[in-house]
Amino acid sequence: MKTTRLYRPVGEKEMVLIMENGYKKFPPRLEWQPIFYPVLDEDYASEIAEKWNTRDEFGNYLGFVTCFEVLEDVADQYPAQNVGARNHNELWVPSEELDTFNQAIIGNIEVIKVFVGNDFKRSANNEIESLVKTLKTTTTNP
Repeated sequence: MKTTRLYRPVGEKEMVLIMENGYKKFPPRLEWQPIFYPVLDEDYASEIAEKWNTRDEFGNYLGFVTCFEVLEDVADQYPAQNVGARNHNELWVPSEELDTFNQAIIGNIEVIKVFVGNDFKRSANNEIESLVKTLKTTTTNP
């Protein structure tokens, strides 16, 4: 069983939903989000988490970098899309296929980095607060 390691930058709200799913799957996309896009490179995921998520009020100015393993034959169904620099590669999974994609995740979704923006307000979620304290990578200046 071959797997592919992927990364996903998320804000606080999506991170809470991942926690509520036992770190086993990503939440359904919102109606205005037609694509789920995991990325192929940890540095690219970190760049998004740091430069975008930490400036997003909806995500409480937090950027989490998650990583996970997915069955290679499922990941291979979605050709890599380059959206900028050489390492800006992501898979475009249509939102209606996310359940099937989630079923191909092997093991748990892990949080490997947390970026905290200047406007971060204490989280109401104790598990989020614990992640911020133990994994905080940097404080950004928008």
